Amino acid sequence: MTLDEIIKNRRSIRKFKPGPVSRELIEKCVEAARLAPSACNSQPCKYVILDDEKTKNEFCESVFTGLYATCKRIGLNAPVLIAVCAKAGGNLETGVGQIISGTKYYLIDQGIAAEHIVLKAQELGLGTCWIGWFDPKKAKKFLKLPFGVKCEILIALGRPDEEPSPRPRKEFKDIISYNKY
Repeated sequence: MTLDEIIKNRRSIRKFKPGPVSRELIEKCVEAARLAPSACNSQPCKYVILDDEKTKNEFCESVFTGLYATCKRIGLNAPVLIAVCAKAGGNLETGVGQIISGTKYYLIDQGIAAEHIVLKAQELGLGTCWIGWFDPKKAKKFLKLPFGVKCEILIALGRPDEEPSPRPRKEFKDIISYNKY
């Protein structure tokens, strides 16, 4: 499968087949994330894998409450959740750059790494759903994240039990310009 095919075929999967995903496949996805670029090579990310059903379900019951309850079914249905965590300051260079520019580079780094995970999963025949709607304070507490480390992204992972249709996309001419907006 070419990268173009992987990108064109990737969909957010919200229904997964029951059964575990091998740690070998999970680790291939995380290896793809490990190789992702990061600001000043700060490599701020760490990945917490929730593949024990009881632990994953307890995590879901904790972080998908109140306003966040709409995403609980995705987390409970997925055999695996990957918590993409990052040190908020990155390293000294990115920390200083963040203060000067106002850009939170660790968020960009998390996003790049998470996208590597979902693209690798697609190549491996797995489905994913990027979840950003959960209680990050409860996630931090549940995962026992150290000071300065945040979890901003969860990725549901498993074998797809649905084939969603492509979502509409803007026309190419509407998203590109050269030399000025």
